[in-house]
Amino acid sequence: MVKFIIVEDEKEYQATYKKIIDKIMFRNDTNYEIQYYEGYTPKLQKVIKEPAESKIYIMDIEVKGTKSGLDIAREVRKNDWDSEILFITNHDKMFDTVYENLFKVFCFIRKFHGMEKDLTEKLSLIINRKFDNSKFFYTNGQSDLQIFTKDIIYIYRETASRKLIIKTVNGEYAINMTLQEALTKLDDRFRQVHRACIVNNDFVQEYNWGQGYFALSNGEKVNMCSKNFRNNKGKEE
Repeated sequence: MVKFIIVEDEKEYQATYKKIIDKIMFRNDTNYEIQYYEGYTPKLQKVIKEPAESKIYIMDIEVKGTKSGLDIAREVRKNDWDSEILFITNHDKMFDTVYENLFKVFCFIRKFHGMEKDLTEKLSLIINRKFDNSKFFYTNGQSDLQIFTKDIIYIYRETASRKLIIKTVNGEYAINMTLQEALTKLDDRFRQVHRACIVNNDFVQEYNWGQGYFALSNGEKVNMCSKNFRNNKGKEE
C-alpha cells in the first residue's frame, strides 16, 4: 500500500494532484490511497507517526494553520527518513531556506511553470524506484551474485586487495571488477563521487565536498578517499 499525502489548501490543486496520481497508479499493480489535508491537524500528525507504510508527501509550503509545509516536513523527518517529500510552490526564494533546514527533499515543483508535467515525471520516477526489482549481477565462474540495485548503499575500491566492496543494507560483498564496469550495471540514482567510490543518492543525507565525506541518512559518515574508507566510517559524533 502506498499513501499519497497531499497537504494543500486549494481544492483546484488537490484535484489536479489526484488526477496525476490516478493516471500513474493505473499503470502500476499496487494498492494506493490518497489523503488530503489543508494544514497540520491531529489526524495528519497521527499519519506522520504511523510506521511501515510507503508514504509520499506532496506539500505546498504555505498552507492554513500555524505550521507551514516546511514545519510539517520537519515533523516527518523527526522519525521518518524513508518517505518522499515533494514541495510544490511558487516561491523560488524558499529553495535555499528549505535545503538549509531540511534534509532529503526529493524536489521542488513550481506551481505555475509546467507543474503537471513536472509532477508526473517526478512521481513516476519515485514509483518506478520504490517498486523496481532490478538487480546487480556478478559472476566469476565459481559463484553468482545477485543484489537488488535499490539495496546498494555505496561501492568503493579497497586499496589493499584492489577489490570492489559493495556495501548494501544486508551486508558487504567483495568482487573482482573495476569501478567503471560497475557503473555500467547501475542506473542514474548512482553517482561517482571519487575515482574510487560510487554512492546511491537515495541513501545520502549530505555531501560535504570541503571535508571530503558524505553522510548517510542513518548517521554514518564515509570518507570519499579510498585509503580512508576503513578508518573513518562510523556514526557522526
